[in-house]
Amino acid sequence: MSDKSLPFPEVQARQSFPKLEEEILEFWKSEGVFEKSVSQRDVDNSYVFYDGPPFATGLPHYGHILTSYIKDTMPRFFTMRGKRVERRFGWDCHGLPAEYEVEKKLKISGKLQIEEFGVEKFNNECREVVSQCTDDWKRYITRMGRWVDFENSYKTMDTDYTESILWVFKTLFDKGYIYEGNKVVPYCYRCETPLSNFETKVDDAYRNRQDPSITARFLVKGTQDTYLLAWTTTPWTLPSNLALAVGPDLDYILFEDEKKDKYYIAKSLLEKFEKEFPNPTILKEFKGKDLAGIEYKPLFSYFEGHKNAFKIVLADYVSCEDGTGIVHQAPAFGEEDNAVCTANGIKLVCPIDQAGKFTKEVSDFEGLTVHDANKPIIKHLKDNGKCVQHKTIDHSYPHCWRDDRPLIYKSISSWFVNVVKIKEDMLKNNQQINWIPNHIKDGSFGKWLEGARDWAITRNRYWGAPIPVWKCSDCPNLEVMGSVEEISKRGNCEVTDLHRPYIDEVKWSCDCGGTMSRVSDVLDCWFESGSMPVAQQHYPFENKEFFEANFPADFIVEYIGQTRCWFYNMMVISTALFQKPSFLNVICHGVVLGSDGRKMSKRLKNYPDPMDMFDKYGSDAMRYFLLSSPVVRGMELKVAEDDIKEIVKATILPIWNVYSFFVSYANIDGYKPSGRIDSKNSLDRYILSEYEILLRDVTNALEGYELGAASKAINAFIVTLSNWYIRRSRRRFWKEGEDQDKFDAYETLYYVLVGFSKLTAPLLPFLSEKIYQSLTGKESVHLTNWDTVNENLIDQKLSDDMDAVRTIVSLGHALRGKNKVKVRKPLSKLKVAGKISEDILKNYKEIITEELNIKELCFEADASQIGVAHMVVNSKILGPKYGKNFKTILMASKSGDYTLNDDGALVGGVQISKNEFEITFRAQEGFDCASEKDVIVSLDLTQTEELILEGHAREVIRHMQTLRKDANYNLSDRIHGYIKSPKKELIKAVEMFKDMVAAETLCTALDIVETIPANADSNAITVDEISFEIGISK
Repeated sequence: MSDKSLPFPEVQARQSFPKLEEEILEFWKSEGVFEKSVSQRDVDNSYVFYDGPPFATGLPHYGHILTSYIKDTMPRFFTMRGKRVERRFGWDCHGLPAEYEVEKKLKISGKLQIEEFGVEKFNNECREVVSQCTDDWKRYITRMGRWVDFENSYKTMDTDYTESILWVFKTLFDKGYIYEGNKVVPYCYRCETPLSNFETKVDDAYRNRQDPSITARFLVKGTQDTYLLAWTTTPWTLPSNLALAVGPDLDYILFEDEKKDKYYIAKSLLEKFEKEFPNPTILKEFKGKDLAGIEYKPLFSYFEGHKNAFKIVLADYVSCEDGTGIVHQAPAFGEEDNAVCTANGIKLVCPIDQAGKFTKEVSDFEGLTVHDANKPIIKHLKDNGKCVQHKTIDHSYPHCWRDDRPLIYKSISSWFVNVVKIKEDMLKNNQQINWIPNHIKDGSFGKWLEGARDWAITRNRYWGAPIPVWKCSDCPNLEVMGSVEEISKRGNCEVTDLHRPYIDEVKWSCDCGGTMSRVSDVLDCWFESGSMPVAQQHYPFENKEFFEANFPADFIVEYIGQTRCWFYNMMVISTALFQKPSFLNVICHGVVLGSDGRKMSKRLKNYPDPMDMFDKYGSDAMRYFLLSSPVVRGMELKVAEDDIKEIVKATILPIWNVYSFFVSYANIDGYKPSGRIDSKNSLDRYILSEYEILLRDVTNALEGYELGAASKAINAFIVTLSNWYIRRSRRRFWKEGEDQDKFDAYETLYYVLVGFSKLTAPLLPFLSEKIYQSLTGKESVHLTNWDTVNENLIDQKLSDDMDAVRTIVSLGHALRGKNKVKVRKPLSKLKVAGKISEDILKNYKEIITEELNIKELCFEADASQIGVAHMVVNSKILGPKYGKNFKTILMASKSGDYTLNDDGALVGGVQISKNEFEITFRAQEGFDCASEKDVIVSLDLTQTEELILEGHAREVIRHMQTLRKDANYNLSDRIHGYIKSPKKELIKAVEMFKDMVAAETLCTALDIVETIPANADSNAITVDEISFEIGISK
């Protein structure tokens, strides 16, 4: 029989899965399978997911890879469900990451040097640098098996994309959601630009840092010996101090030290200054509100005489957790300071320039950056007797996520989105979203929305979408443009590039005679990414009908940190634009860590290179490892090579082996599927029922975006199929000739394998493709429709009964393992008791006895006939729960003073629940017992001579089968077998069970010899100190 005449393509004995994947990738590419999967579905039945664009300035890491796998898996599933799923890749091009790379490349730093180099040349370098990694990304994404449209990808730097950003800005402005103002915001003086408040919440933004902590004394005006004590961890802000704040309802004291100087401090915090004031005398006590209005002399004279300044003001946020209970106020550098001073009519002063350096207003420290100024400021205070305490503290402090420098808070002029105005609408929209995991909705995301603040959306930088605002040089007039056409008409020019400096050159005359010039800022790149739903479609200039019919999107996925970034930004913009959320379903996966549990680091080499893993184990293995892990439920995950390797062993190989087993025997028998699935065999009916239940459960899980639940169900089924159905059905496939039971087994396994390959296609796309193509001869599993559950094949009672049988078998195997008795060694008896029907034992006696290699199966109505029951209580739960009374429960459980009931057990008069105890059994002599799920089994461990000899015979069978395989015999080859051994016990065993050995090994003759023939394949074995030699020949 030629290969072409075989019903199914032969399966390689040792398949290289990475090589297989490379072949399938080439097939997908040459046949345009991805494109077909999209085009064959109706555009009116679209499923939309948003592909969050990565920064194009680095290579993908495991976080990107995990996200990409999810972005591929869900669209594959919904494509098979009949949806049209277009998948445009996106590139995040603008912003400081690109600028920072260019600065490093050009060896320049800061805005001054950038402008000396030239904005046009600098932005051209940025355009080039964001294009350098695109080929590497394509290589990674393609090798992963992710289907995505690179040809029609969107880039945030494209003119069409940017034009939609201008439309978003103008629309929000026209609705009254955008305004210009001054606010204190996080600020990076290295980048010379503000950050959004959510940018201080990204990964690793807060880090431990050492900073000086000082307590300064402020002289009360009109006195020579009375002071106010105030504490700060930012000494550089003290030259800008304009007020001191106290809590209105906190308790304060005035005390006198040994030098007769007097000090105000919060009463509860005096003890923290025991070293500085060892013997204080308390003179008076006050409430904070009693101190309001007390004036003091500033530490520095730079702003002396500032209107309404240098007095005590009230602030509810002041606490006694640390410091002195009196808070120094520098309104230019603290959001709360700014609010308090504004409420008291104190205008801010800001003697810090864009580079974070003191200006000439603070002459003593002019030119020093804020952090460099800490030491000389502290020295000045000490030299002038104004520093009471100086320490160094370790604290968590925000850093710039782009250049790792410590941030400051600084008052800046910026354009803001009035997020507070739409906060309630955002909270309502959030309730429409299905969050995975669910706790994110009202947890981290919901709480972030509740605390939402106005969003500073402009950056005083270069490479980004321009803020489309033009102001008059001579009057307050301003104009906001929302399209290229508007700008071109207004400027009487053709606008082809919206980047600086070209857009800055567009000007026109104001009605007053002045010149309208663009505000030089660019937009925060998060504003661009938050506008991605409209901008990728060039809405409203193109694709208007499609966008409006398919918004909000069906699905989105990113790591959990995006709840405060991209997910949040999209919610802000979609709510402001459309009063809708941007998406309806979202998976927030957790953080992927290195094998040592730390953040992945090339320097530490604490994670395996992804391409190496693809080459060694294949993409399916990595995909399934990630998608079946807790990381898809928002938890952290450590990536180690051994875990990926284990997926091959525990998942991919078992599936492949079942497929290989089927094809091997089907080709021997010339089996061709007829489509019948009406077997009466209980094993067939069971696996069909289990498969349909699996199909139902996986469908529901994926419809609900529960990848963890889907993979958990698949894992359980793989065990059922490979380790139960196949193992229990082997002899049915081994039968010679035509046999209805064998044909039923083929029909059943074929149906299950084809269905299983479709069901696993989204999660194991390469393996599923190979199996489906080989079994059906059709083009691709990814071009098929998802199966509908055949409810008629689900037999819940059969499934429950077989599960009970498997529980019995599992307990029996566990007892064999515990007592180190191999399954090949037969035993005489197994007793079963508990909540199980005697009919189950009768109906499945053959399966249980064969599985456990026992001669007799007995049902015991009375569990006491099996062993003595003992209660073991869970002390970890009950100890804390009952305290001193736990001892009574413990003694009662040990003495047998308990009664089992439906809710658990009554122990010594105390009701405890089922999870707070377990019942174990002490077996009768010669037996051992175990229990699970209210089923108790007891295994007779006594071995007779006949049982021992049968065990020896089964060892011979095992080693002859292994020798057949090692010698590359075909499954159907008949052989001549030879046995040689000096042990009479072994010879006796072979003679006694000769027919069994011959049948199991396909021996036409089995001889006991003195010498193994030279032409035979042979092997010498020692088992349990019994030596023998076997030989086989055709």
